[in-house]
Amino acid sequence: MFSKGDKVSVLDDAIDGVVLSVNDTQVEVETTDGFVMTFLVNELIKLNDSSSLDNSIKNINISAVQKEKEIPKPRSFVKERKNRNEQPAPEFDLHIEKLVKNKGGLSNYDILTIQAETAQRHIEFAIKNRIPKIVFIHGVGEGVLKAELDFLLGRYDNIAFQEANYQKYGQGATEVFIRQSKNI
Repeated sequence: MFSKGDKVSVLDDAIDGVVLSVNDTQVEVETTDGFVMTFLVNELIKLNDSSSLDNSIKNINISAVQKEKEIPKPRSFVKERKNRNEQPAPEFDLHIEKLVKNKGGLSNYDILTIQAETAQRHIEFAIKNRIPKIVFIHGVGEGVLKAELDFLLGRYDNIAFQEANYQKYGQGATEVFIRQSKNI
């Protein structure tokens, strides 16, 4: 397609030059600025030769171009796999509005104490009733309740916890896994 002495231009760059040598798929070009550069055959086009342009157009593999331009299908998010027999994990909302009828008159300390005691009751209930997983919804806020919840959960040997599913809860929930001992 190219031979020594052909004037060429780089397709995706503002570089013109003259072909010095051709090796299979690579072409060595001396640019108009005097630099010697190597390009792939499909990166170059001949200049000042209209028949060559016609040949170049005829040699284009249309199916390959269409495949390259094909828009990839959007990836769907991964859903959690659930067994038919598996019960969904109980969720407990620790927002104070869900725990008391009227929060007026409660100090921040009182609110946090009520939330922590509620969480502890749910944990103890889950351990006694051999519930393997529960979710606490604490919200994002300033992170005080989450820190208190992490401290509370850290005091149990048979409990592991992590951020709950982001797609379902956002950043405001903690998933608690309770390892059951066999001798109960």
